[in-house]
Amino acid sequence: MKYKRILLKLSGESLMGAQQYGIDQTRLKVYASEIAEAASMGVQIAIVIGGGNIFRGIQGTGQGFDRAQGDYMGMLATLINSLALQSAIEEQGISTKLLSGLPINPIAEPMSGRIAKEYLSKGTIVIIGGGTGNPYFTTDTASALRAIEINADAIFKGTRVDGVYDADPEKHPEAKKFKNISFDEAYQKQLKIMDLTAFTLCNENKMPIFVFDMNTKGNLKKALMGEEIGTIVKN
Repeated sequence: MKYKRILLKLSGESLMGAQQYGIDQTRLKVYASEIAEAASMGVQIAIVIGGGNIFRGIQGTGQGFDRAQGDYMGMLATLINSLALQSAIEEQGISTKLLSGLPINPIAEPMSGRIAKEYLSKGTIVIIGGGTGNPYFTTDTASALRAIEINADAIFKGTRVDGVYDADPEKHPEAKKFKNISFDEAYQKQLKIMDLTAFTLCNENKMPIFVFDMNTKGNLKKALMGEEIGTIVKN
């Protein structure tokens, strides 16, 4: 197995499936099944999921909310998604623990890198909600921070696109896909892989980012086994 411990980053929007809002139960169950299969291979998995299918903090500013207030609402949205994913994974017979950067007893334990690593070492899937617990930071930044805290081998960024391209492949069919790309080259080309704060954290802490299509069945397992189905960003 190429990877022993990963941080899986999922977007909240991905949970919408064909819906315009909220959580699509079919998509949720598919993700839970894929994650459970990966865990059964012995891979230690931590998960950070966004909240964009419910509320995005930065959008709240356009709706009259104070930015900090909007960001806290976004953090709560990540916790709703985390609870849904936790329930779906446990239906697969896999043990999980929900930790949160935003204190929210009794549904989640406070996030601690040490505690998260203890759970992971026992084969428990750790879902980390609540962002960083602070406004003005995205779930991209939260996923980078948590990956570093738990000493993950890599961040697995599950998207609807099968890697990193030099242009949006959904708008430009001729776009070129990268198998490997350095942080410096990705920055110079202004490729939108993660936000700049998250990207800088990963670069400075030598945390690789593997971008792959999470919506294709079996891709998570293939990626963990080292198959070249996405793009790896590293120093």
